[in-house]
Amino acid sequence: MAQEVIQSETGYAFDRGALLHPLIDEESVVVEAQSNNYYLDRQSGFESNARSYPRRIPIAIRRANGIFVEDMDGRQYMDCLAGAGALALGHHHPVIVEAIRRTLAEGIPFQTLDLTTPVKDLFVEELFASLPKAFASQARIQFCGPTGADAIEAAIKLAKTATGRRSVLAFHGAYHGMTHGALALTGEIAPKLHISGLMSDVHFLPFPYVYRCPFMLGGEIGWRASLAYIERLLDDSNSGITPPAAMILEAVQGEGGVIPAPDEWLREIRRMTKERGIPLIIDEVQTGVGRTGCMYAFEHAGIQPDILVLSKAIGGGLPLSVVMYHKDLDHWQPGAHAGTFRGNQLAMATGTATLQYVKSHRLELHAHEMGIRLMGILQNIQKNKPQIGDIRGRGLMIGIEIVNPVAAPDALGIYPPNRQLAVRIQMECLKRGLIVELGGRQGSVVRLLPPLIVTSEQIDQIGTIFSEAIRAVQH
Repeated sequence: MAQEVIQSETGYAFDRGALLHPLIDEESVVVEAQSNNYYLDRQSGFESNARSYPRRIPIAIRRANGIFVEDMDGRQYMDCLAGAGALALGHHHPVIVEAIRRTLAEGIPFQTLDLTTPVKDLFVEELFASLPKAFASQARIQFCGPTGADAIEAAIKLAKTATGRRSVLAFHGAYHGMTHGALALTGEIAPKLHISGLMSDVHFLPFPYVYRCPFMLGGEIGWRASLAYIERLLDDSNSGITPPAAMILEAVQGEGGVIPAPDEWLREIRRMTKERGIPLIIDEVQTGVGRTGCMYAFEHAGIQPDILVLSKAIGGGLPLSVVMYHKDLDHWQPGAHAGTFRGNQLAMATGTATLQYVKSHRLELHAHEMGIRLMGILQNIQKNKPQIGDIRGRGLMIGIEIVNPVAAPDALGIYPPNRQLAVRIQMECLKRGLIVELGGRQGSVVRLLPPLIVTSEQIDQIGTIFSEAIRAVQH
């Protein structure tokens, strides 16, 4: 059969077959594998000083599958970072790979701005179906740039547009991203020190951090004091805060140290904001799609946000973010929020595959069960390890706060955070084939975010490695 030749308007003839088959000698692009150190040295030579993960996890990855990654030296690790929670189904899950192959085979463009396609339509249908009906039935969706931070920016813009107000209430310990507005909403001070002119009128409130109660009360009386403080502030005409455009929070603070808000606290926050007409933004960038034992973390408290921010797992490991909100807030004009890469078709296909798989296999329930199992193992380790101050979390989102038990405790008997020891534990875990992350105050919380497909046997192995690591730092 003769090859089809296409005549362009310029008169230049080109071969369609040449378009479909790359004119590259595959042997010429084969790169000889090098060691971890080779790639890490090269990375430090051309990447910016802002790079972070390679400093704490100094490996170069050759391949990955499921919960495991393999480095360039042939060592295998259990991945309890999982793309900072983006890889709900782990690495190279068959349904993700098939979704990519199918989308490519159908000839769908990689990017379509906000033009629709069957792939996008199906993703939206699955996403709405994954949410509580009462929220989904009144919701609108805006596709944002590929990161969760961009969706946070969109959520704030939406709330300010809808209310005509400017103040935003955020919480101590919050993490909402590193873009200019999102950073202003983030509790950590270090990234802000050298940045002037961050978004104004952001006011921080006490989060119910039970272990390190900001009111030095602890327990339920502590988080109820937080509620009393917030309600008094909202009604205080001399608080110095103009009527808020929004309140933004995480139902489980992630980067802030894996701090779950009590369900009753969330219900009371929802009551306060609703009674005062303050849109409540819930950031589920890290907690969404089954991570905490429910499909979405706000469901534990039985509440509904006005605005919901989603990213990470909803793209099946590929870049995607959305903001979903009550239709009454849809005061935007066309083009009020945009972004070239908001039409990532491959991410929508893999996102659909992830949502369908999580739902059909009830992975949110599996995450709940595996989280209980891992928490039990860790609590057993804690019994004779005073360096472990607190173990907390929800589902497969677990934090282990490392403390200095030889330093003076505070009035509640809580020892100060111990970042140096947490770093050593992280490195000992890595030596034994376990990738974990740090977060929380002074980076003293060891964070575990394994893929939702983790098995009970793998959970036990994670616990064993952590136990060995913390034993090693005692010597």
